Amino acid sequence: MFNQISATPSGHALWEAVAAGGAVSCAGVDAAGWAHLAAELRARTSRTVVLVVAKLKFQETLQQDLETWLRLMEVDAPARFYPDWEVLPHENKLPHADAISERLEALQSLQSLAENSAPVITATVASLMQCTLPPSEIARRTRTLRLGDRLDPLDFIEWLEAQGYEPEAQVTARGEISLRGGIVDVFPFTTPWPVRCEFFGDELESLRYFNPLSQVSREKIDSATFAPGGEMGLLRHLKNNPRATLLDHLPDDAILLFCDPDALTEAAAEKVMEIPPGDVFHVEWTTLLARMDDRNLSCVELHELADESADLTLEIHSLEAFRSMDRRAVEPQVVEAQRREFFAQLHRWRRQDHSVVVLCNNEGEQQRLEELWREYGFAEDGALEIAQGALSRGFLFPAGKWVVVSDAEIFGRYKVQRPRRLKSRHGSAMRSAFDINFTEMEEGDFVVHVQHGIGRFQGMKVLPLSGAREGESENGHECLVIEYASTDPNNPPPKLYVPVSEAHLVSKYVGAGNASPPLNALGGKRWIKTKEKAVRAVADLASEMLRIQAVRESEEGFGFPEDTPWQREFEAAFIYEETPDQEKSINDSKGDMQRPKPMDRLICGDVGFGKTEVAIRTAFKAVMAGKQVAVLVPTTILAQQHFLTFAERMADYPVRVELLSRFRSKKQQRKTVEAMAAGAVDIVVGTHRLVQPDVKFKDLGLVVIDEEQRFGVAHKERFKQLRTHVDVLTLSATPIPRTLYLALTGARDMSTIETAPQDRLPVETIVADYNEPLIQRAIRRELHRGGQVFFLHNRVSTIYTMEQKLRAIVPEANILVGHGQMKSDELEKVMTAFINGEADVLLSTTIIESGIDIPNANTIIIDRADRFGLSDLYQLRGRVGRYKHQAYAYILLPRHAALLAEARKRISAIKQYSSLGSGFKIAMRDLEIRGAGNLLGSEQSGHIAAVGFEMYCQLLKQSIARLKGEKVKPRIDVETQFDFLALSPEQVTGPKLKPTAQPRRKASPEIAVPREEWEWAEYDDVVERVEEENTCPVAPAYIPLGYINPPRQRIDIYRRLAQADSREALKQLREEIRDRFGPLPEAMEHLMLVSELKVIASGKAITSIVVDKDRLKLLRNEDYISLAGKFPRLKKKTAGPRLREVKKLLLAL
Repeated sequence: MFNQISATPSGHALWEAVAAGGAVSCAGVDAAGWAHLAAELRARTSRTVVLVVAKLKFQETLQQDLETWLRLMEVDAPARFYPDWEVLPHENKLPHADAISERLEALQSLQSLAENSAPVITATVASLMQCTLPPSEIARRTRTLRLGDRLDPLDFIEWLEAQGYEPEAQVTARGEISLRGGIVDVFPFTTPWPVRCEFFGDELESLRYFNPLSQVSREKIDSATFAPGGEMGLLRHLKNNPRATLLDHLPDDAILLFCDPDALTEAAAEKVMEIPPGDVFHVEWTTLLARMDDRNLSCVELHELADESADLTLEIHSLEAFRSMDRRAVEPQVVEAQRREFFAQLHRWRRQDHSVVVLCNNEGEQQRLEELWREYGFAEDGALEIAQGALSRGFLFPAGKWVVVSDAEIFGRYKVQRPRRLKSRHGSAMRSAFDINFTEMEEGDFVVHVQHGIGRFQGMKVLPLSGAREGESENGHECLVIEYASTDPNNPPPKLYVPVSEAHLVSKYVGAGNASPPLNALGGKRWIKTKEKAVRAVADLASEMLRIQAVRESEEGFGFPEDTPWQREFEAAFIYEETPDQEKSINDSKGDMQRPKPMDRLICGDVGFGKTEVAIRTAFKAVMAGKQVAVLVPTTILAQQHFLTFAERMADYPVRVELLSRFRSKKQQRKTVEAMAAGAVDIVVGTHRLVQPDVKFKDLGLVVIDEEQRFGVAHKERFKQLRTHVDVLTLSATPIPRTLYLALTGARDMSTIETAPQDRLPVETIVADYNEPLIQRAIRRELHRGGQVFFLHNRVSTIYTMEQKLRAIVPEANILVGHGQMKSDELEKVMTAFINGEADVLLSTTIIESGIDIPNANTIIIDRADRFGLSDLYQLRGRVGRYKHQAYAYILLPRHAALLAEARKRISAIKQYSSLGSGFKIAMRDLEIRGAGNLLGSEQSGHIAAVGFEMYCQLLKQSIARLKGEKVKPRIDVETQFDFLALSPEQVTGPKLKPTAQPRRKASPEIAVPREEWEWAEYDDVVERVEEENTCPVAPAYIPLGYINPPRQRIDIYRRLAQADSREALKQLREEIRDRFGPLPEAMEHLMLVSELKVIASGKAITSIVVDKDRLKLLRNEDYISLAGKFPRLKKKTAGPRLREVKKLLLAL
């Protein structure tokens, strides 16, 4: 059914020419047919096929089409993507790990060509010209391990380091390795997930993939292949670099398809301009062509236009003549007429005995297409032949009477070609956007201790064991050192030493604004008062929130019906894959709509995380129920963007979408307002023009508010009135920290979208002085890969001077200028041209800041960045990197600027937080501008500053739960004292001291250690040694340094042990520790048992467990539990069994 070219004479002629080898030119093949031709060549010859194109963007489109055709033709061949580095060797930057990964995968697939496994590879001119490791080097530097192999873990680590892998404490990114005891973690470039190798001695006992984010194992595997740990770095160290390219890896019978040879020559000439003279990492295009000739490789030149001088002609035509995709008619009637005409054309082809195949992305599109076919009255001639697959464009092959139609022609959408974001095969090590780790403390950070208040973290220190001489013992008591306010100016500030086992009592201080908090004094009253004040303020806030919620609950609203078949089709036609958070937000919002109460839901998500799709689906649901939808946005540009997005997504359905903003003339606005009042408009997207008194709706069912924080008070009041009657969905990119989110969910319906879409890469931020060669390089790099550039210059008075400068720097670029003082129709033309990809550079003011989404723009250059606030810079940087390419943000500062300290801080923060979803961390640095300050109101930010953010959120959560009458689960606080356990190395090796009942000597300002163990006081006089009366020898119960060494990981495990509030949570933690660090040593087993005893005791209302001289003393309700007036005696003589004996007694209570 799909191998139609083979059955025609022109197809036969091409196969014969290919079989003969050498170069052959073939004319008349439209770009839409290139991928199909490659797939059919591979199916017919079983040889390696390489498609060579000019630019990266086209390579991606071809890759997607190729994967579809290989699947439909049932050809069992891998489709490999061979990208270029995107960075030049002299730039002192390494290519992105994903690019290296894809290159190495392609090369590996050529290493061992088993029967019928020849791949089809897409490559660009640039990637062919770039050198890579020769085949012999790749074979030498690749190793496969299988279960049962014998190998010393240290030798394996040494070998990996020689291949370019980097040792790290914890593996989170490709090319990293880590060794812990008998466990080796490796993240190779060619496996979907990092690999955990567990050795027993020198035998490989277990191999498993693990999640780089949670560090927990995913699945067991039998073998793993470790490819080289890089490419450019190894090339630099290669002696006698043979300058091998992809060509050297190709077998002699490989077939190369040159797609549009003229464009290839032009791209090669552009690439040569970028390469510095004498570069050893590139090979000239002409040299490559000569090498192909020498090897007599089969090369087919594919020309789009008919050419008499070509060796043969294979006519594959575009469907452009039948369904023009250039300009999109916005009028629904015109769209409908064009579609009807195209369906009539499909019908004509079928009557003329053409075989017509339609490709749809998914089942939803297929169902809608079948509906339209019936609706237009063509169903009696038989059903359409439909296949599922992503295809960029359809084509017509007259010789074989064959027509292939893609969803683009059927639904008349995707005017800017962008390949679908397919599910990545690679594990994504994305930390959730809203996770701030309150344990990540650097020296000098402010921290909050639950009992003592705000202090300054001074790092970790190992205190020598009592009785040990300086330098005598390597073991010691590991403590966090916190400095507090000095009460006596003549003495140094006192320090608190907190054992790591109590690290859960300390968290990082994050306040509101940039002011440093005052330190508390140890033992002072101020901290207690501050905490009490915050508790009262939080209780007021919580009761106000719950009052608003109660009012809303008592209102009657409209209950929307269940999803219709059209709703399900519409959702299935979404061409990207929903992230789990996105799906949950959609389901929550639709669930709210179905209840007979007015919805008021807030969706929080970082820029580009897919909030708009949630709004589109809820809007469609409202329209299906016969209601109208208003979408309210803060800026004209964003209104235009949303209007186009909504119109494009709903193009397949009879839904009328209108725009109300200054991009519409007065006459058009009046018409729209009249149509809204008459009920002729289903969805209207608008700026604050929508809340003017003259705007009336016939039957409004849903209001979507985007970026609510950017509207004024008057508008917000109007929204509040709306909220009591209609459903309201609010979208905000002001990310709410997870802790605050959990606290607020008790009082407001909220959803967060925290996961970045698969394949998204963090934006690389470059801070530099203003310099023209840098600007030239940045723009040319983006143009070279077929992308677009935002250039931000926020002064209308000098913007045209800047335009002249840019034209001089990059004369080949097509530059457009846009700013807020232009006439609205001019600005609309500029923006539409840029969105349609008709210009290379958009030179504009900050009109691009709000939510505009152009996936093809992946470089932003911000001039005079010192004039912007932190959140502005963050929002601006969020305009790029909306797709899976490496995006760049250049932050340019004037050369002479001895920058103000504030501006310097802002710039360093933006560079620091370049990871995905770090909008939240930006919010933490800038809480006044974004985040908690404007969510909770200014009066609360004082209390946040006083007690620190994490504690404020805990208090708020408890307060809301209390007001709702829910039981607040207290933190497990059970005192334990075991005379047969040492909770630190000190108690194993240190001398035994007699406990005394005397009052302890007042601590000097130097040390105070809050501990859960015995408090021993040391005196200068000789303390009498006592014989042990306890029959069980002292055993360790802590995390041995040899088991988990990095302090941060140790603190994390201690903190999680203290926070575990159920036996199930402890069980999961135990499994994770075993998986990550290997079998638990005795000391760790004991520590886990102690934690379990605390959890059990807490459930039985026991507040203290003491074991003293074999007697068990349990305190409940201020009273000891006794058997026949005596304390129970423990019989077991070793620590482990004795702890289990205590557990058994506790469970029996």
